[in-house]
Amino acid sequence: MINVRFAPSPTGELHLGGARTALFNWLYANHTGGKFFLRIEDTDKERSKQEYVDQICESMKWLGLDWDGPLVFQSQREKDYHNAVQKILKEGNAYRCFCSKDKLDEERKAADKERRIYRYGQTCQNMESAEEMDRLNRGESFTVRLKVPDGETSYTDHIYGPITVENSEIDDFIIARSDGSPTFNFVCVLDDNAMGITHVIRGEDHVPNTPKQIIIYRLFGFQEPEFAHLPMILGPDKKRLSKRHGAPGVQQFRDEGYLPDALLNYLVLLGWNPDTKQEIFSRENLVELFDIAQVQKKGAVFDEKKLHWVSGQHLFRLSNDEVLQHMEEVFPDWGSGADENYLLEVISSLKERVRSLSELKSLSSFYFEDPDTYEEKASRKRWKDESVNQSVAAYLSSLEGIHDWSEDKLELALRQTAEKLDLSSGKLIHPVRLALTGIGFGPSLFELMQILGKDTCIRRLKIALEKLPQNI
Repeated sequence: MINVRFAPSPTGELHLGGARTALFNWLYANHTGGKFFLRIEDTDKERSKQEYVDQICESMKWLGLDWDGPLVFQSQREKDYHNAVQKILKEGNAYRCFCSKDKLDEERKAADKERRIYRYGQTCQNMESAEEMDRLNRGESFTVRLKVPDGETSYTDHIYGPITVENSEIDDFIIARSDGSPTFNFVCVLDDNAMGITHVIRGEDHVPNTPKQIIIYRLFGFQEPEFAHLPMILGPDKKRLSKRHGAPGVQQFRDEGYLPDALLNYLVLLGWNPDTKQEIFSRENLVELFDIAQVQKKGAVFDEKKLHWVSGQHLFRLSNDEVLQHMEEVFPDWGSGADENYLLEVISSLKERVRSLSELKSLSSFYFEDPDTYEEKASRKRWKDESVNQSVAAYLSSLEGIHDWSEDKLELALRQTAEKLDLSSGKLIHPVRLALTGIGFGPSLFELMQILGKDTCIRRLKIALEKLPQNI
């Protein structure tokens, strides 16, 4: 049985990089019939907050990345970590280091000045037991360092292939801080072993940690998992994506009305390719097709335009009823007072033009309220002078006599009016759209007019004739 996990720290909201790591683990588990676990790494007591635990879990649920079993919290396993430290101290595989932070900082500065890589000098590794006891009795502060064995550490990464590191390149690293709290590499191994994790799928920033963790696995005699390190998500400047790039957290995408499947679809494309030209996938497609061997080594650049395109494709492929259901969930007050058939017509007219539910909400405002302003750029271009008022008034006059308020009749009336006035149809279509919506773009004018209805269209045209052209 394949077991994977996602292990975020509750020191902030779930960001895109974390969401993609969770997704790749979830896909791997579901593709192989394995299990996907969620572990909260909350040993940083100062920065860890319950609100972030809640937010991470809510974001995971919204994305549909359901996990198996109960949540696992590192903070509930402190006794196990302490016992494990004592065990390897007793076995001689670790030792107490009394070197002060100031001393170590001086050694690092000296190495930098001499332009050499800093290595801890194993000052305390072979300390006599009498001296160690004396320093303990004096209450001197110490950390616990793991004694790195001779030789080399090798493993085969599912993405990067065979990797070998000479152990001489690895310092005797700290596994317990001076306050007794264990370090990441140590607890990660103990937790993964306790949870029966068979495959560790995480970001490539953890590549330097993996040899250290394998050493710990071997010291305890634990079964080593297989490893896969995902490429970084990069910003437009090709540096690791971060808040300085304006990258929002998952919660913001939810609040802005993106569909969870659309965000998952985009995230999976940041590093994975099924070796086809297909770019739009359902959740079921992804589970069926996902292969960890097809994850690329090269970092993937976050492209907001591509995300918007993917999101728009997902929205367009939903039925109008499905879009309405999503709108009711995310924006329950949208279209308040309008009947369902009207809302479905609104959705049908705009669905292919928007990329998210929030855009649908924003763009559809003219279906529910008369415009109180007119877009400046469109006004300058489409309603330049009083001659436009004469043309629109002529069309308004013909509209008042129409009883069959259908797209065909509305279009015919406009083209006949334009012909009488010796105008191109566009000279009427654009100002009429501006009068009805307040903006210079939108769905087909005649579809729009049919949905709005006769009374609304005539009222708005009369108002526009009084207000336009604008004195700009």
